[in-house]
Amino acid sequence: MKAIVYEEFQGALTLQNVPDPAPEKDGVVIQLQSSGLCLSDWHGWMGHDKDIKLPHVPGHELAGIVVETGNAIKNFKAGDRVTVPFVSGCGHCPECATGNQQICDNQFQPGFTHWGSFAQYVSIHYADINLVKLPKEVEFVTAASLGCRFATSFRGVVDQGRVKPEEWVVVHGCGGVGLSAIMIAVAFGAQVIAIDINNEKLSLAKSLGAVAAINSVDSPNVVGEINELTKGGAHLSIDALGHPEVLFNSVSCLRKRGRHVQIGIMNAAHTNSKIPIDLIIGKELEILGSHGMQAHRYTEMLDMMKAGKLHPEKLVANTISLSEVIDKLPVMHQSKTSGIEVITDFS
Repeated sequence: MKAIVYEEFQGALTLQNVPDPAPEKDGVVIQLQSSGLCLSDWHGWMGHDKDIKLPHVPGHELAGIVVETGNAIKNFKAGDRVTVPFVSGCGHCPECATGNQQICDNQFQPGFTHWGSFAQYVSIHYADINLVKLPKEVEFVTAASLGCRFATSFRGVVDQGRVKPEEWVVVHGCGGVGLSAIMIAVAFGAQVIAIDINNEKLSLAKSLGAVAAINSVDSPNVVGEINELTKGGAHLSIDALGHPEVLFNSVSCLRKRGRHVQIGIMNAAHTNSKIPIDLIIGKELEILGSHGMQAHRYTEMLDMMKAGKLHPEKLVANTISLSEVIDKLPVMHQSKTSGIEVITDFS
């Protein structure tokens, strides 16, 4: 099969012919129909993820058709249209036993712990508890945008953030995660403020339902503006970017008993970033992490999509070919593209 491969971190990306994968006894092989290009793939290529073993095939936001199954698979068959969370659980550890496959002790992550979806085929382990059957109403290109950014945002806003109607929600960073979070919070009846440094992305955020947008480059006091707009601070604030200043602002803009959810990944140099501990104590703030979403939680999200309450397809900026990844992935951190790019041509 054809696949994008790198043999050293920050090294050349090449389109190679590599052996077709075979399914594990508890796994399947999927023929890719679409795969999202995500900043997490850039983090992996940079060497920020310790799970990656070289040489490596990246890619973790995927949708496709099952073409082969292991002999222990019971719930899926060849021909099924499927997607999969980017973090998949083993089904046997204590976290999986409580339904928290997203932090499984033995997690499988295509594109990180194993070869991923920037290829014509991908092998998925623990498939019976991790694959998600796609409704006929959901196109492959839309499904590929769910696996990391949209599903992660759904859990961050709904499960971790516990968003409620009429609450003020601030989303810091209007990339794929941030725009997804905005759409989801609006769908649940929240009042959303978008923060970014790119006016085009802020315009897209407002088109998705944000009631206000702040360009943090132009604003001398982002936290002050938020407090004024919300008359006391946000109920829920989300760092959808992963930056020390953004984290500090996100916690600082909360009202009493507010919730901060950290979704954005920090660069290695920033993993021990400062937070305003005086505010956390004095305002009794909650600081929460959010890491992917379990397959069993996809049902609510997919039902909202089928009902027309969520439109993740609006976040797809354009489609690209597998070979275009070679030039696009190394500069993803500099991208000014508003929305998600999805691979649909694997020839």
